[in-house]
Amino acid sequence: MYHSTVIDADPDSVWAVVRDALKVVSIVSGEGAKKVGWAEGGTAEKVPARYDFTLAFNDGLVQQEVAGRNEVDRSQTYRAVAPATGVDAYLATIRVRPITNDPGRSFFEWSRELTIAEDADTESVETIIAMMAKQTDLMRDHFAQE
Repeated sequence: MYHSTVIDADPDSVWAVVRDALKVVSIVSGEGAKKVGWAEGGTAEKVPARYDFTLAFNDGLVQQEVAGRNEVDRSQTYRAVAPATGVDAYLATIRVRPITNDPGRSFFEWSRELTIAEDADTESVETIIAMMAKQTDLMRDHFAQE
């Protein structure tokens, strides 16, 4: 999956928020995620850093970690550390890029690779994919409100 948008905020302001995985989960999941928190000593400043949250629609536990971060390129990679709700593997990268002729705005990219379990509940997987398809716009809308 690949989604992108233009955000009405400068790249440094956007990066200051999206480099914190818990803030990203809160912005893009809202009421859809609960019990969002760092696990195993993870923090926004650590890499790797584990974090967990529970999907509200089915109480499925999601365990992920920030696997890599590049402060210069403003990119961060996440991965699943355990299968969850029909997804056997998950790898995602968020990038915040400057728009050269409009420094007050940012180009935001979110690429994801999902491996769906053979025995996955089709409805749960469809719900997750539909949620992911909207998350880039939710990030854009978050910055439009500031």
